[in-house]
Amino acid sequence: MLSFLKREFIAGKTWFDHCFLAVGVLLQVVVYVLQPASPVLIVSGLAGVFSVVLTSQGRISAYLFGFIQVVTYIFICFEERLYAEVALNGFYFFSMIYGVFSWRRRYVVSESSEANTLLTRRLSAVWRVVLAVVAVAGSVLAALALERFTDDSQPWLDAFTTVPSIVAQLLMINRYREQWMLWIVVDMLAIWMWCIADNMSMAVLYAFWCCNCVYGYYNWKKTEQHNNFVS
Repeated sequence: MLSFLKREFIAGKTWFDHCFLAVGVLLQVVVYVLQPASPVLIVSGLAGVFSVVLTSQGRISAYLFGFIQVVTYIFICFEERLYAEVALNGFYFFSMIYGVFSWRRRYVVSESSEANTLLTRRLSAVWRVVLAVVAVAGSVLAALALERFTDDSQPWLDAFTTVPSIVAQLLMINRYREQWMLWIVVDMLAIWMWCIADNMSMAVLYAFWCCNCVYGYYNWKKTEQHNNFVS
């Protein structure tokens, strides 16, 4: 167990890796101190920071924090009447169960750093276009449905942060680096959505996640399996 924890949280990481995680944690603590709210917010925020940073580093322990973040975030979104986000995080919960097994099949110990490393993949150009069209079309349909059948407080932003997230999540659990491009779009829209909801803790979390996407893309590109593209 100690050997696993060392490979997950210490081995193979640079000072930048550790400092990046520390900045995310500090941002959540500062926002919570300046704008005190439900303890669920700080738990969700901190779990979210650990989850996305560890995902960027290709560490399977990201799923542990991901489960915590999803459960707490569902509670927060339900209070804000963001029903698509509630449904999305329900999807996250079950998809992450599959993700744990998917990642374990391509999880190796790096000989150079003795750290756990995830072997990643990339999509072909055709699949990138197909998934982009699906994400936009699905978002429009979801927004119209939310607008017509629910009292969702922000149906269009809610939809456009939900459908692309489903696509990005499927790419993530199947180890495709293009997920990070979709997450950037989702995170920028989510910042706007949570600012409208006057929830700075979540807005700051998504701002950090947006920066994490660049960090994650760089890390995942280094461990890409060049013989395993989708065509």
